[in-house]
Amino acid sequence: MFYEMTCFYLFPQRVNATVRSGLSMVIGGSSAPCAQLIISSIGVVGTAEQNKEHSAKFFEFVIKELNLERDRFLIRFHPLEPWQIGKKGTVMTYL
Repeated sequence: MFYEMTCFYLFPQRVNATVRSGLSMVIGGSSAPCAQLIISSIGVVGTAEQNKEHSAKFFEFVIKELNLERDRFLIRFHPLEPWQIGKKGTVMTYL
């Protein structure tokens, strides 16, 4: 998955991924197989144009790999500021 995330121009050491399988989820009133991707990033997500490009790339990859219909996959974008992420006893502002 790290290779697919290169659309974010990030180094793998700055990517944190969590996968939770087997969850009960409902999208659009249906409990058919589905997935949700939550993306939090400093300075990469935020504008409609940026997120539209990222969305297209992730949709292509995820619906193919998980064999999902397009309406069974959601992406939530959360733009962050460097001071909102703590690492190595400080915040990203100083790293």
